[in-house]
Amino acid sequence: MDIKEIQNLIKFVAKSGASEVKLEMEDIKITIKTGSEKTETTIVQAAPMAGLPQVAAPVAAAPVVEIAAPVTTASDDSNYITVNSPIIGTFYRKPSPDKPNFAEVGTEISVGDTVCVIEAMKLFNEIESEISGKIVKVLVDDSSPVEFDQPLFLVDPS
Repeated sequence: MDIKEIQNLIKFVAKSGASEVKLEMEDIKITIKTGSEKTETTIVQAAPMAGLPQVAAPVAAAPVVEIAAPVTTASDDSNYITVNSPIIGTFYRKPSPDKPNFAEVGTEISVGDTVCVIEAMKLFNEIESEISGKIVKVLVDDSSPVEFDQPLFLVDPS
């Protein structure tokens, strides 16, 4: 498997909305993880000691420590209702690139209003609101992959 095939596999997994894919072949093992959790990567290297002469020596690759933790917000969202994704796919806020967004922050929505489109397997599915209220926050970036039951919007029902 060459680098182009690996890059194409990564792009395919990112677009498919899968959270993790493992591929094992006789000479290679690949694990690709995606998702809504942010991954923070920290590179740790030893600093030179003060006062000691610097010696040039072959250095192995620095160890990489990955710390994965879900990103949480400190705001009080308990009185809001979320509109969740009913399917896996790609989230779009507009019906087409030249049209306005279905819903913006501050938009009043009612039951049955289309709030976004999710594309799955070349089919564009209009997502309708099951609640009435005002959109307080859009939780997903346009053209981003979404998982089943992932929160898309926060709505204030009052």
